[in-house]
Amino acid sequence: MKADGPRRPYARSFRRGMRLGGMSAVFAAVGMLVAGHATADTFVPLPDGHEVAPEATIRRTAEHAVVSPSMAANGAGRVVWVSGTVTADVVQTPSVERPGPYSTPENWPGTNNSSTHGTSQVSTGYIVGCQVSIGDSAISAGLSGNVSTNGAGLSGSAGLKIGPGEVEFVRVGFKDILRPGVYSLGYRDFEIEIQGCGGYAQARAYTVVEIIGEHYSKTTLYGAPFSIG
Repeated sequence: MKADGPRRPYARSFRRGMRLGGMSAVFAAVGMLVAGHATADTFVPLPDGHEVAPEATIRRTAEHAVVSPSMAANGAGRVVWVSGTVTADVVQTPSVERPGPYSTPENWPGTNNSSTHGTSQVSTGYIVGCQVSIGDSAISAGLSGNVSTNGAGLSGSAGLKIGPGEVEFVRVGFKDILRPGVYSLGYRDFEIEIQGCGGYAQARAYTVVEIIGEHYSKTTLYGAPFSIG
């Protein structure tokens, strides 16, 4: 019947609209994928580790990092959130009722071969380098040489400005060891923001157990190095 004829232009317009709408939806989806890729977080699983000494055994478990571009979007910044659990099983240390007068991290480094001056201690943090491979050569500078005081505790954050060839030590947290026993430090999503590094950056966990007393010792456990962009 010819009565259907006048409706065909509307049908063509409808189909054309459907095609254009579908293309817009595809472009929108691609745009979201591109934007998502540009700002995507990178999850970095890290292996467990342990170090055994006569006075203490150190273990690090459940460590991982999440790397993101910096909100500054200047090409020289990035952010990493680190998580993990550190355990120190101490079998020998002088028992004390309270920490000594110079056992706070603000007074590091100490003298007389002691960083704590009053009690044994376990501390943990991260070594961060710009265009430097965090290996033995970078670590040989010593943990007491370049420790950032920006760390705000186990649930805090730290901001660094480092250039090519520079290395910083960021402390995440510490505990005084008042007597033999098991001491644990757990941290989740501790934020480290890096600015000023136009090249690649790398980080690596460290944990130090320092035992004072007649038989002084310092034991260090290093984590696996990982890229932060």
